[in-house]
Amino acid sequence: MSSAINQAPSSPKKGRFPLPLLCLTAGAFAIGMTEFIIMGLLPNVANDLEVTIPQAGQLITSYALGVAFGAPLLTIFTHKVPQKKLLILLMCIFIVGNALSVVAPSYYLLIAARVMTAFAHGTFLGVGSIIAARLVAPEKRAGAVSMVLAGLTIANIIGVPFGTFIGQQLGWRASFGAITIMGIISLIGIIKFIPVIRQEHVPSLAKEFRSLINPQVLLVLLTGALGCASLFSVFTYITPMLESISGFAEHSVTWILVLFGFGVTIGNMLGGRLADWKLKPALIINFAVLAVILSLLTVTLSNPVLAVVTIFLWGIAAFGIMPGIQIRIMNLAHEAPLLATTSSHSALNLGNASGAYLGGVTITYMGLSSVPWLAACLAVLALGGVILSFGLEKRRSQLVAVQS
Repeated sequence: MSSAINQAPSSPKKGRFPLPLLCLTAGAFAIGMTEFIIMGLLPNVANDLEVTIPQAGQLITSYALGVAFGAPLLTIFTHKVPQKKLLILLMCIFIVGNALSVVAPSYYLLIAARVMTAFAHGTFLGVGSIIAARLVAPEKRAGAVSMVLAGLTIANIIGVPFGTFIGQQLGWRASFGAITIMGIISLIGIIKFIPVIRQEHVPSLAKEFRSLINPQVLLVLLTGALGCASLFSVFTYITPMLESISGFAEHSVTWILVLFGFGVTIGNMLGGRLADWKLKPALIINFAVLAVILSLLTVTLSNPVLAVVTIFLWGIAAFGIMPGIQIRIMNLAHEAPLLATTSSHSALNLGNASGAYLGGVTITYMGLSSVPWLAACLAVLALGGVILSFGLEKRRSQLVAVQS
C-alpha cells in the first residue's frame, strides 16, 4: 500500500519517536482500562444489577467476542475510510460505548454497551499499529508498534488499579466515567497531532481478503493465538495458584500482579527493539525462552521467592512476542495490511478465551499445579509455528531464485 505522510511540523524525525505515537498510546491505554477493569468490579456490578457473579462474568466474555468478531467486520465496512478519520470514528464509538456503560440501567443494556465498545478495540489497535509504523524510520517500526501496544500493558499497572479504586469508592459507573474522559483526551490528541496519511491507492476488499487468507498470514495468526493461549491458561488462574501452591495471602497477590505488569511492559518494549534488530531470531528465541520459563514455573511455584522472580520473567517473555507478531503480519500482508492486522487482535482474543478454557480443563483433570505445563506445551506449539513460517518463506525464496 503506497502512502505519503504530510511533512508538516508534526512529521517524524529520524532517531526519535514522534508525539503522535503518544496519542495512539493514550488510546490504547483507555482501551486496556475498559477491557480489564471489569474484572476487579465484578462483585460491585453483580450486586448493583442483581445478577450472579457468573452472569457478571459474561461481561468479560461478551467483550472478548465483540473484539473477536467486531474487528474484522468493522474493518470490512470502513476499509475505504481515510486512516485518520477512521481513528476518530473508532474513538468516538469507544467514547459512546463507555458513556452508555455509565448510564446502562440493566444487565443486558450493559452487555450491549460493552460489545459496542469492543467493536472499536481491534480495529483501533490495527489501524494505530499501521500508522505508528509509518510515523518512524523503517528500522524503528517494531519499536513504534510496541510503544502503541504499551498502552495496554501500562493500563494494567496504573489504569486498572486506579479505575478499580474509583469504582470501589464512588461506584462502578464512575470507573467507566473516568475511562470516557480518558477516551475524550485521546480523541483530542488524535485530531490535533495525528497527521493525515494520503493513500494514493486504497486496496480493494478482495485484496484485503487475499492478504488475510494467505497461508503464511493464517499461520502467524495461529501462532499468535497459541502464544496468548499460553499466557491466559496461567494468568486466568494465577491468583489461586499463588494462594494455594505458593502460600501468599490475598493482599500480596495484588502486588505480585503489579510486578508482573512491570515485566509485561518491559517485555513489550524490549520485544519491539529485538524485532527491529532481527525479527526471525527474536521471535524464535523469545518463544523458546517462554517455554523454558513456564516449565520452570511448575517447580518454582512452591517457593514464594522463586515464584515471584519467575512470574516477573514470565511477564517479560510473554509480551516480548507481541510486537514481533504484529510486524510479521504487516510484512506478510504489506500490500493490504489493514484486515490482517485488525484480525490479529481477533485471533489473540480467541487465544485468550481458549487458554482460559484449556486451563480450566487441566485443573479439573490434572490439578492446579499442572497448568504451567499446559502453558509450556502451548508455547512450544507456537515456537513450532514460527519456525515453520520462516522455513516456508526461506524455501519459497530458494524456489524463486532457482526459477529466475
